[in-house]
Amino acid sequence: MSKEPNTKSRHATTGAEHVAAILRDRIVKGELAPLDRIVERRLSAELSVSRTPIREALKLLEADGLIEINLHRGAIVSEYRPQEAFLLFDVIASLEALAARRVTETMTAGVLHQLEDFHRTMLDHHRAGRKNDYFDINTVIHDFIILSCANPVLIATHQKLMIRARRGRFLAIMKPERLEQAVAEHENLMQAFRDGNAQRASDVWETHLRHTGETIAEVLASEEDSRES
Repeated sequence: MSKEPNTKSRHATTGAEHVAAILRDRIVKGELAPLDRIVERRLSAELSVSRTPIREALKLLEADGLIEINLHRGAIVSEYRPQEAFLLFDVIASLEALAARRVTETMTAGVLHQLEDFHRTMLDHHRAGRKNDYFDINTVIHDFIILSCANPVLIATHQKLMIRARRGRFLAIMKPERLEQAVAEHENLMQAFRDGNAQRASDVWETHLRHTGETIAEVLASEEDSRES
């Protein structure tokens, strides 16, 4: 005999995932900085939710490696070290390069059309100086390329790594020179897609992600030096 679905449990899970998504976005964009405390009571009042989904959301973020839960201090945003960022993007660069190669090799008119739309939107946000919007569509482009490579092993591996690495990408676009370089690299990738040049797409995208990792490591190292001085 089948059991009736536990509606209360399902709603609690959905609520926790919603809260976790909000907190992830704040951590990624630096609104919650490393070592910042996440106060359950304050968050509960702000989001108009009970403490139960807050606590469940914090467990999800702890599993992601984005926060640490301490018995005495509560939930604290995890530190993000320069070496960790560099090593993460060393792997991510290879994964995304492979994805770009596979997408080029199997490119359809529909996929290229969608990429062109995303690219135009990204350029519009860049010209207008809308950094948050630029970052969001930039993330969509990276994720779309990964999903379009149709390799479930690559997709799952990339998704797991990016949970912790994504907040570093937002740090990178705070440097104007890196932002301009990144936009040019995106255009180079689009040209490789248009030309059907899989090797060029792979090379451009690997370089792009390695530059991102290097920039993040530099920014994090500078922040560490500032805190210690």
